[in-house]
Amino acid sequence: MAELLGYARVPDQLVHTRVLPERTARFSVWPETLPTAFIDAVGSTGVQAPFEHQIVAAQAAFEGQHVVLATGTASGKSLAYQMPVATTLADGASTALYLAPTKALGADQLASWQYLSRQGVSWLRPSAYDGDTDPQSRRWARDHANVLVTNPDMLHVGILPNHGAWATFFRNLKYIIVDEAHTYRGVFGSHVAVVLTRLRRICASFGNHDPVFFGASATSSTPAQSFSQLIGAPAIGIDEDTSGHGEVVVGFWESEFSGATGEHDAPLRRSLVVTGADMLSDLAVRSVRSVAFIRSRRGAEAMAQMVKRNLSEIDPALPGRAAAYRAGLLPEERRDVEEQLNSGKLLAVSTTPALELGIDIAGLDGVVVAGWPGTRASFFQQLGRAGRSGQRSVALYVAGDDPMDTYLVHHPQAVFDLAVEDHVIDAHNPHILSAHLCAAAAEIPLKPEDLSAFGDSDHIRHIVEELTATGYLRRRPAGWYWTHEQHAAGMVSLRDSGSGPMQIIDGETGAVLGSIGGEQAHGQTHPGAVYVHQGRTWVVEDLDEDNATVVVVRAEPEYFTQARDVTDVDILAEDARIFSAEDRLAWVHGPVKVTNQVVSYQRKEISSGRVIDEQPLDLSARELFTQAVWFTAPSEDFVAAGLTTDRLPGALHAAEHAMIGMMPLVASNDRWDIGGVSLVLHPDTEAPTVFVYDGHPGGVGFATRGFLQASTWITATMEAIENCSCPDGCPSCVQSPKCGNRNSPLDKAGAIIVLRYVESALTRAASVPPETAL
Repeated sequence: MAELLGYARVPDQLVHTRVLPERTARFSVWPETLPTAFIDAVGSTGVQAPFEHQIVAAQAAFEGQHVVLATGTASGKSLAYQMPVATTLADGASTALYLAPTKALGADQLASWQYLSRQGVSWLRPSAYDGDTDPQSRRWARDHANVLVTNPDMLHVGILPNHGAWATFFRNLKYIIVDEAHTYRGVFGSHVAVVLTRLRRICASFGNHDPVFFGASATSSTPAQSFSQLIGAPAIGIDEDTSGHGEVVVGFWESEFSGATGEHDAPLRRSLVVTGADMLSDLAVRSVRSVAFIRSRRGAEAMAQMVKRNLSEIDPALPGRAAAYRAGLLPEERRDVEEQLNSGKLLAVSTTPALELGIDIAGLDGVVVAGWPGTRASFFQQLGRAGRSGQRSVALYVAGDDPMDTYLVHHPQAVFDLAVEDHVIDAHNPHILSAHLCAAAAEIPLKPEDLSAFGDSDHIRHIVEELTATGYLRRRPAGWYWTHEQHAAGMVSLRDSGSGPMQIIDGETGAVLGSIGGEQAHGQTHPGAVYVHQGRTWVVEDLDEDNATVVVVRAEPEYFTQARDVTDVDILAEDARIFSAEDRLAWVHGPVKVTNQVVSYQRKEISSGRVIDEQPLDLSARELFTQAVWFTAPSEDFVAAGLTTDRLPGALHAAEHAMIGMMPLVASNDRWDIGGVSLVLHPDTEAPTVFVYDGHPGGVGFATRGFLQASTWITATMEAIENCSCPDGCPSCVQSPKCGNRNSPLDKAGAIIVLRYVESALTRAASVPPETAL
């Protein structure tokens, strides 16, 4: 590994290595009911026999059971669901619906279905139906397709509302394929769960009460439970992976301190972008075809820029063999990168998790995971991109300036030795249900007997009555009707908890460069923000929320930008509480009102992360009604634990930042999905209080999971701070990149005292049940 990266010896930054051993495949035989034409078509791709797990899953689906196949990358999940679909659709009438979380994955799977059709499985008539499909192709799909390849967004806004045009398709729908089911978590997963309920309701209206759901998922600790929650029906889970794979050498890398300092002279490590770009460049120079994953689209673009610059210094022909791949690219740009990566023209691609999914990119020899991707499921999906053809491969996890990364790079057992986490969704969130109940009523008027399909009947009836009282629905003898002229399904985006997407427009040419969710606009496309698209940079000139547009102008700044915000939290009620009488600590869960305002942004050097300056912003405050978890105790108890009163503000603030950074360990969330506030004297509790709240209306289960996993969360947070070698606090432990208080005051040592006190109190209170069950 050191040789691949150009080092004469193993550097100090390589803190852990793990060899994932080669695994020998276990094969089965083709089912007798499988058409010979299908076996021949699959054989032409080099597959001579199925894996055992493929047959088990296919047989379960063929027998009418909802099933989820939760195995590793390149384990042949596509073949497992293609077998029952091809067998059943041979009757000439049946249909199948394939759902992908991304257009790129949908396009890849469409190509696979089309190949089968061309190779003799002629009764398969696959067609795409998504935002990139032209009107003529859409008409053909409605009239002729029996395998429809789409995504939940198009199903929600384009197909279900027009179900009358799809009557034959829905009447004969036998299989619903939910690919990459593990990605349906948080807000997106909660929305999709209700969309699937609407889908089942429409099928039933055409007399079709038993379409089979087949899920394809990354590995999971409880795949059946997670998939059942998503589809709203009992499912079986198959998670024994009988496919083979080559040996993977995995390295955990902690970047060195760069010598630069950030706020309050805190030491900064080399950035993920810079370190990832160097590694990707080293691999490309050695002809190791590789991808580097990074969470943000801005990071993917910046990394590609740096890789091209690095490679240009070695060979003028090499920069053309590097590119960025992310959501928000135009369809033709996205597909061009896919084709070049598949063909081998590209040696180095920096990407957001868009390439994590099951797109058939073969022959990759290396993977760089720049920053923890959020879940162990995603981590192993990304690692699985290397060695897909059975060859030996290398994978590097680069820890970022973040408490979660700091903890994991020093606790590799938390990655390799623990069960893959469950998915967190909340399909009963009233904010999510309200929008979908309107859409459902617009599709088919809601009847009282329909309500139980969406959850608890009393809860749903209460929401429906509120929608009626506010004029969204109208009650008639036959049920509840949608009477507005506005398109009901169009009122909500599945991937955004608030306003819809905003177009990003080049102010000079008028060209549409991409899009961004309305909820992200204040933080990422505020006036003055740097926007990166395919290696080129723009600066935001205007944010026009009324017209849902962001106007940008071309620029070549030597900095990136980061927004800062301020937040207030009001407690609305307590749903559950754990109280330690001995320590007087309360650990609480309940609804809150969060008032947030983006107040400024910092300009930071790309290479070092050093703050150049901070610019004020005049943006409106936003209110959010959501769920939170918080702890509170009298100040004298913290003093008795070892703090002085003057240190308490910094200690609470540092503990809050670190808890936010570590919540993904227990809740499978993105750090940016949640927020926090700490006060020495909160007006509602009249005591020191630390809040961590869901960043989405109504909450989607993150705060709930944090409440229930209190001890694990607090202990890991404390260990992450203790593992960081900085003296007084840095972005790797207690500093936050989005802190509106400029990371002041912060007391790293004080945070450990606070968290040790909370951990101890929770241990003593462990036998005390919550006053109200969640």
